Amino acid sequence: MKRRHFLQFSSSLFASLGMNQLDLMPQGVSWRREALRGARVLAQSTPRKLALLVGINQYQGALGSLEGCITDVEMQRELLVHRFGFNPNDVLEVKDAQATREGILTAFNEHLIKQAKPGDVVVFHYSGHGSRVRDPNPIGDDPFNSTMVPIDRPADSVTGSANSVPDIMGHTLFLLMSAIPTENLTVVLDSCYSGGGKRGNVVVRAARLKRGVTLDASPEEFEYQKQLLSKLELSQDEFRDRRHKGVAKGVVIASARRDQEAADAEFEGFHAGAFTYLLTRYLWQESSNSSFDTVFVNLARRTKDVAMSSNIIQNPEFEEKPGSNNGSKPLYFLEKKRPAAEAVIQKVTGDRVEFWLGGIASQSLEAFKDAAIFSIIDDEGREQGQIKQESRVGLVGYGKVIPTSQSGIVKEGTLLRELVRGMPTDLTLRIGVNDIPSAEKAQVLAALQKQKRIEPVAVEQRAVTDYLLGRVTQEDFQSWQKQGVSNPPPVGALGLFTSTQVPVSDSFGRVGESAENAVVRLRPKFKVLLIGRILKSLVNGDSSQLNVTTSIQAVDSKETSSTVSSRGTRNAQSTLPPGATNTQKLQFKRGTNILAQVKNNESRNIYASLLFITGSGEIINLFPLDWDAPEEKALVPPGQSIAVPQPEDNFVWNVGEKAGTFEVLILASVAPLRNALKGLQSIARGRGTRNGNPIDVNEDESVDIIGNLLGDIDNNSRSSEAAPSLLSKGTQAVSTSVLAAISTVVEVVD
Repeated sequence: MKRRHFLQFSSSLFASLGMNQLDLMPQGVSWRREALRGARVLAQSTPRKLALLVGINQYQGALGSLEGCITDVEMQRELLVHRFGFNPNDVLEVKDAQATREGILTAFNEHLIKQAKPGDVVVFHYSGHGSRVRDPNPIGDDPFNSTMVPIDRPADSVTGSANSVPDIMGHTLFLLMSAIPTENLTVVLDSCYSGGGKRGNVVVRAARLKRGVTLDASPEEFEYQKQLLSKLELSQDEFRDRRHKGVAKGVVIASARRDQEAADAEFEGFHAGAFTYLLTRYLWQESSNSSFDTVFVNLARRTKDVAMSSNIIQNPEFEEKPGSNNGSKPLYFLEKKRPAAEAVIQKVTGDRVEFWLGGIASQSLEAFKDAAIFSIIDDEGREQGQIKQESRVGLVGYGKVIPTSQSGIVKEGTLLRELVRGMPTDLTLRIGVNDIPSAEKAQVLAALQKQKRIEPVAVEQRAVTDYLLGRVTQEDFQSWQKQGVSNPPPVGALGLFTSTQVPVSDSFGRVGESAENAVVRLRPKFKVLLIGRILKSLVNGDSSQLNVTTSIQAVDSKETSSTVSSRGTRNAQSTLPPGATNTQKLQFKRGTNILAQVKNNESRNIYASLLFITGSGEIINLFPLDWDAPEEKALVPPGQSIAVPQPEDNFVWNVGEKAGTFEVLILASVAPLRNALKGLQSIARGRGTRNGNPIDVNEDESVDIIGNLLGDIDNNSRSSEAAPSLLSKGTQAVSTSVLAAISTVVEVVD
């Protein structure tokens, strides 16, 4: 029986892989050797590591072009070379015009099949459109087979005018995998065949197809399959039997389930596959040599984190060869060669450096523009110097080396870790206007421009948006019904959507409401969502140097449901609570009572705070709750833990009876967050709130509290050892040496 894993994500970002270069250049196919600029070639040890990375953006006409597939290839290349030790010359990139049917198949055969030997490691990654064709020999009840769409598929296939298409079928990929002479194979597919076109403000990686049109694979495709069967000495019946059992070799990772859509999305100045960005970013910061199983459990939770900001609904799937137990083996069948990091130096010119920011989360990128400071580290993770960032274009940062007495520490391929991020003081909430008539759109834009820290965005330009403002269409309503969205707003109602056209709860008014009135009504909601964006850009648990462990569990269960540690804890190899793992997937049944714990593994005091953020964005302070002495109550001595709720608190923390998600943000700092605590103390006293009772902070109070919080963190960061003279004015500094901000998303289920 094949083993298949479905990852349950609320909305998110997903993954991919890649490799090398051909020595034999087939006639009529143009190849370009991508010698990694500035890449440091790690010592090649047996086994050899080969990768083929395919990315296609420039599809013809009505098929619909994409924008993030080439970035996916870059993400995988940088990761494989600088964290997993691939030789740049063994990473072949086949992009756009090169990625014809012939080009992809030739590269697979010449680079992977002919070069790999038993025991070698092989990675194949594909980013581009997916589709389906009729299967004359179907396996199971599905009469269709999914495909990879090459650059030379004709545009008229959208309407069915083409008799057949040059796609590469899933059956062919199975046979190609079978022909690779090693079991250590990872295949990553960041594409889909469901949908096609645009969803909200993202593009779906599925070739467009007119309703009712059915496509056939080309005669060349079936002839190619026959040739592969002959070379493999497989009969058609043997092939069907093997394919029915599961994948041919190694592990296959798909970015979305069969009935779901893979997103090609815009982030802060670049486009990428949502799945590829999430996976590669996670692997840059992941410290241990985790198995496929463990990585995907952790990714499931992290995807939910991203889901709350990006709202991209995808359920990635990974499948291992039947009976192989490959899920328990290290990801890519390799142990990482180098320490976790946020960036890698690509180019050095004097004291100027160019670096790849592959380990920075999308929601934090605004804090890495012109004010961040990075530590230069050696291959043991020890700091050798520092770099001051001066600008960023997409995922490429530019900066200057801070003078030091050491020489020769800055080289191409050197890893960088976050030391200080610079939070903008004027962060805005970007609202795109969508599905509104032109005359009304002008009124909406004018009304939005009057709102403080609200930035109206032109959706038609595919600019980055945090949310969309628009009216519910009949198409929206029917789509939500198919998806099982509960209590969808009525057609014609005006309100907020996520970037993928999912309705934001409690944001829709009555049908017929004017656009101007809707903007006024939504002012409190805008404030709540802006605060959420600010808090998400603060989260730094993956990069914080503090040695802190947090966990959330059911009160009536001894088993820890989720334990999350900062990088400082992982580097120190601190012991986790009994039965705990460093996973961040958290799910409770409705009505469950829960508690959170924070453990200080430092040799100094830390100060802890805990904020509860509801699914609609409201903020509730849950710790500390001693309004006579909140600063003293927040203190956690070395080696000690605190639990929330505290025994003396006057509340029980219950997840409620409604299915959905909420977020827990735990802040651990080396100095008290005095102004934020004083603000909470003032609110509590003004309301007559007794000690031990949580405070439900309203929108205006939240803005002030978060402002005070960032001010406290900025003051603590500037007074730390992180060279305060180098920190830019006009930004709020967040130092990894003074703060750990750890976020956990909790899902409440039936």
